[in-house]
Amino acid sequence: MRIGFLFNHDQVHQVAHSLPIAIELAQAGAGAEIIVATTNKRLAEEVVQLSGGALPNGISHVELALSKSQWLANLLNTWVPAAKVLIYRDNLDFFRTLDLLVVTEKTSLVLKNRYGLQNLKLIYVPHGSGDRALSFAKDKSGFDHVLCSGPKTRDRLIADAGIDGQNISIVGYPKFDLAGRTRICPDVMKDGRPVVLYNPHLSPHLSSWYRHGRAVLDFFLENADYSLIFAPHVMLFERRIVVTIDRLRIDRPGRIDRKYLRAPNIHIDLGSRASTDMTYTDMANIYLGDVSSQIYEFLRIPRPCLFLNSHRVDHAHDANYAHWRAGPVIDHPRMLDLGLKRAMESHKTDYEPIQKRLFDYSFDLTETPSSRRAAEVIAKLGAQWAHST
Repeated sequence: MRIGFLFNHDQVHQVAHSLPIAIELAQAGAGAEIIVATTNKRLAEEVVQLSGGALPNGISHVELALSKSQWLANLLNTWVPAAKVLIYRDNLDFFRTLDLLVVTEKTSLVLKNRYGLQNLKLIYVPHGSGDRALSFAKDKSGFDHVLCSGPKTRDRLIADAGIDGQNISIVGYPKFDLAGRTRICPDVMKDGRPVVLYNPHLSPHLSSWYRHGRAVLDFFLENADYSLIFAPHVMLFERRIVVTIDRLRIDRPGRIDRKYLRAPNIHIDLGSRASTDMTYTDMANIYLGDVSSQIYEFLRIPRPCLFLNSHRVDHAHDANYAHWRAGPVIDHPRMLDLGLKRAMESHKTDYEPIQKRLFDYSFDLTETPSSRRAAEVIAKLGAQWAHST
C-alpha cells in the first residue's frame, strides 16, 4: 500500500498537523510505503526541519511541480492561489499511484470530483480546531475519513456537514506532539511587561485587521505598559490582495508603517516559523484576536483573552464564535485599555473555568501521543480498504 501525505500551500502552517502522523507510521513499521509530497521549497524545508533535520527511514519525499499549467499560475498567483489547485492536474500520474492520501485542506477533493480518482482514499486532518462555519461545510463529506481533535469537531461535522459518524475518528491534536521544542524568544518577551499576542485572521468578512488593525497597533505604540507581538494569520500579508471564497470578499492588507517596526515594545512577525510552531501562543500573557483557530492552541495554558468584534456580530449564541466565551469582547480599539484590564482582572474567576471547558471539548488528549493514535487509525483503515477491494 502506498500512503501519501500532501503539503500544498504557499505557507508552512499546515505541515505540523499531519507530518507527525507520517513519522509515526514509519516508525511503527506499518508495512506501507509512505510518501511525503511537497509543492514548493518552503514546504520541503519545513518538512525536513520538523523531522529533526532529515526524514526518518521509511519515508520518501517527492517534490511536485507545475508543468503544463505554469503559465496560468504565473498569470493568476498574484491575486489567488492558483498553483495550489493546478498542481493536481499537472501531477495526476503521481496521485494515481497512491492508495491513500492524507491531506490538511479540502482542495484535494478535486482529485475525486474533477479528475475521477474514485479509488484513491482521502483522509482529512483539519489544520486547526476552530469554530468557523467553513470548517464544517458540507463539502467535507467528500472525504473518505476525517481525523479530528475532539468531540466538538466530530459533533459539528455530523450536524453541519452531514458526515456519517462512522467516517470520523477522534485522535487528538498531532501538532501538540511537537510542543516544547527549542524556540527563539523575541526581545519584547523579556522585558517584564505583559505580552499581548494580536492574532487577526485574514478573511475580510471576519478579520479585525482591515477595519481596526492599525488602531490596535497605535494603542500599543502609545501604551508602553504592554509589549505587543503582532503575529497575524500567516497568509494575511502573503499577497497584496486577499480574496476569500466562503463569502466572496476582496480587500487589501496594506503595509506596516515603519513607526510600528521601530517601536521598542512591538514585535511584528508576518509569517516566520514562530507564527506557526506555537512559540507565541505558548509564551504570550494575553491573547487578542478575532476568529483564528490559534486561540485554542493558546488555551492549552489558560490565560486572559480579549476579542475584537470589528463587524459587530451578534455572537452570543453563535457556535461559530464559541471561543469568544473565553474572555471579554469589545467592538472598537478605543475600548482596549478597559478591555485588557478586565480580561486580566476577571480571568481567574470568570473565564478560566470556561476556557478549560472549551479546550476539553475541542481536544481529546490522552497519554498516547495524538500522532500515534492517528497512525493507528490510518493503518487500520488501510487494511480494511485493501481487504474490501
